[in-house]
Amino acid sequence: GHNVTCFEANSRYGGKLTSFEKNGFRFDAGPSLFTLPGLVDNVFTACGKNPRHYFNYSQKETACHYFFEDGTFIRAWSDPQKLATELHEKTGVATHKIETYFQQSAKKYERVGRIFMTKSLHKSKTWFSPDVVKALMHLPSYKLFSTMNRVNEKSFTDPRLVQYFNRYATYNGSSPYAAPALLTMIPHLEHGIGTFLPEGGMQNIANSIYNLCLDLGVTFEFNAPVTEIVTQAGKVCGVVAREKAWSFNTVVCNMDVAQAYRKLLPQLKTPKKLHNQERSGSALIFYWGINKLFPELDLHNVFFSANYPEEFNHIFNKQSVYSDPTVYINITAKEIKTDAPSGCENWFAMINVPANKARPEDPFGEGYFNERVKKQAREFIVTKLNRQLKTDVERHIVVEETLDPIGIEKNTSSLHGSLYGTSSNSRMAAFNRHANFTSKIKNLYFCGGSVHPGGGIPLCLNSAKIVSDLIK
Repeated sequence: GHNVTCFEANSRYGGKLTSFEKNGFRFDAGPSLFTLPGLVDNVFTACGKNPRHYFNYSQKETACHYFFEDGTFIRAWSDPQKLATELHEKTGVATHKIETYFQQSAKKYERVGRIFMTKSLHKSKTWFSPDVVKALMHLPSYKLFSTMNRVNEKSFTDPRLVQYFNRYATYNGSSPYAAPALLTMIPHLEHGIGTFLPEGGMQNIANSIYNLCLDLGVTFEFNAPVTEIVTQAGKVCGVVAREKAWSFNTVVCNMDVAQAYRKLLPQLKTPKKLHNQERSGSALIFYWGINKLFPELDLHNVFFSANYPEEFNHIFNKQSVYSDPTVYINITAKEIKTDAPSGCENWFAMINVPANKARPEDPFGEGYFNERVKKQAREFIVTKLNRQLKTDVERHIVVEETLDPIGIEKNTSSLHGSLYGTSSNSRMAAFNRHANFTSKIKNLYFCGGSVHPGGGIPLCLNSAKIVSDLIK
């Protein structure tokens, strides 16, 4: 029922969710993991449309292939029972212990995760709803004062299994050694609900929503960065873009909220906690066209570091790239044959790196990342893959593009190139995220990965849903 105009700074829609082609190789440039597809479907059904007319996807039987430095290989079946059997065979841990872990993960998600993901934590009515009251009755089981790693170490004696479940902290750019234990609900998304792939690749999530918007009459202004959100007497009244004032009675901003205050809302004082909060991790991605097929690899692949604690110590404490990083490789050509020439694969090779943090005295200044760091990190990745795949990766690279924290900030305005806004490296992190509104300016709302409930496709969609409900 609203007349909607979308102002996009870039030449196309999608934000981090983009793709590109080079010499016959197609790459999804940003998010590569797709869970909770029903949240995308909900966008269409809420508008009275059939999602299948816009968007289709398939479920993966295997969530990921995991490679450990000791030679252990784990095929992570999407089905939790099959996975429990696989993990038992590879680690010796009793199947019932693994199944119990998945059951507890599911309970945390159903009791708390759904509430956290779908409701504003900054409205008092949320805390008096029956669902929240019921969830609070189970507080002791959430281990609020523990970390993911502590819970995983108490659950399993095998260090490989601890590392396996610790990895889920990276799904929101955090460290398992600091992130709250409640995040052990994340495995349920992959193994209780499933891992999926859109037809045509991740970019089609953005394509489908864009086409829906066009059908609903939304107007898009591309290459139109907003330079100011205009307010008057404590109420929003429009934006400035292309040196022109545009009048609106409601404004929704999905720019990184720290950057929004700094660049678009000079009339408001930036909340102190935005400066003080730790930023989430970032990523260094190499998009490689590979002229060889690797049958041991799947759509999602992880090559673990031999020293996980030290890797996260480098990312969040030393602000540097570790010499033995965990390497994630996404190969959509395993499922979408047209994404690479015959006999070839399109590798999205990524490691977690620190956000391009600036000096404390100049929080918006130049950070640590440079070409020397990128070159060294590339050597770390190639050396690790050569060792674990027993190959010469360099010899098979025929196409190469890169994306680093500096590029991420330039392309998407994410402060310091952090992928998820702020990290979740504290038990109060969820409550410290900026709200989806501000009490200082009426009819101004915030959505996207830097505000509640957080980053990643599912949480960003829920962020938009929360804002829609607030506007209604």
